[in-house]
Amino acid sequence: MDEIRVFLVDDHRVVRTGLAAYLGVEPGMRVVGQAPDGRAALDEIAVLDRAGELPDVILMDLKMPRMDGIATTAEVKRRWPATEVVAVTSFIEEEQIRAALEAGAAGYLLKDADAPDVAAAIRAAIAGEVHLDPAAARALTASLRAPQQDQAPLTPREREVISAIASGATNRQIARELGVSERTARTHVSNILAKLGLTSRTQAAMWAVREGLVDEPERPAR
Repeated sequence: MDEIRVFLVDDHRVVRTGLAAYLGVEPGMRVVGQAPDGRAALDEIAVLDRAGELPDVILMDLKMPRMDGIATTAEVKRRWPATEVVAVTSFIEEEQIRAALEAGAAGYLLKDADAPDVAAAIRAAIAGEVHLDPAAARALTASLRAPQQDQAPLTPREREVISAIASGATNRQIARELGVSERTARTHVSNILAKLGLTSRTQAAMWAVREGLVDEPERPAR
């Protein structure tokens, strides 16, 4: 990709102005639009889509009037699944981070992040990677540290499935790898989440890494 088209969504004009100024001089990136809230963002992105200028990455505030960033992220991924979203916010609560990732965000940055971190998160999203601010990663991981009460052990097959989840496999890929139907693969995933008291594939992947079922991915050189 020669140029990454970026769209900014934040209810504070000064934040949008600062991001636009930085990204305006960042090689290989171009700000194609901005909006003060989720509803306005969806309208503006639809216009850009019709003009052939659909954003590649959206930097999304989470706390906004009219339509918050989590609901907007989910709607963006429903209407334009190829467009990636990176949350940029002041909040590091585990519930907020998890909700953003489950809505489809490919990154989570704090508003005090250094400018190069913003560019790195944008490029990571384009590369299909999840970029988390270190503080956000710690908050998300903390929810997995304490063992769940009365947690049932995973069967050997379920351990295979959760290892595949941690490797990024879809239900269809898991089904093909194990020689079962996609419906059976979905059932295994649901059973695993219920047994471990988890609510998302992201949490399941982090659990598998913590338990040593898969190796932790190496961080890219900075």
